[in-house]
Amino acid sequence: MDSYLVIKTIHIISATVLFGTGMGIAFFHFAGQRSPDFAAKLFAARVTVLADYLFTLPAVIIQPLTGAWLIRQAGFDWADYWLVCTYALYAVAGVCWVPVVFIQIRIKRILERRIAGLPFDHLAYERLCRWWFALGWPAFGGLIIVFFLMVTKPSW
Repeated sequence: MDSYLVIKTIHIISATVLFGTGMGIAFFHFAGQRSPDFAAKLFAARVTVLADYLFTLPAVIIQPLTGAWLIRQAGFDWADYWLVCTYALYAVAGVCWVPVVFIQIRIKRILERRIAGLPFDHLAYERLCRWWFALGWPAFGGLIIVFFLMVTKPSW
């Protein structure tokens, strides 16, 4: 079997996991946080944090490794404009995703305190939810453009 096609398949699957799981996690977390039930909010926050560790993190690591291998094997110029754009957009997605992970953990901890009957900082919770929502847009938008660039490989 051709190793290039195997690595390309792994790259495509990890991109699918990164985007698809990210969308699923975002929907689940958003829906959970809109519930009036704090136990439901906490469940959604816990599952969101776990899913990011189990699915998103490995995909985030696999993408640049397989991408670099594919660039080298295919003989692309590392400085091709479309590739430079993908590096930048992937970095933007990462710069948005890393704080989102910490925000999700903080949301989960705030909700754990609420369920335990400890003081609940509603303002901090609401602020974190707004930041979480806002950071998702450039991350997902950037990945959509990366998909477009990977498919079209424009020669600007």
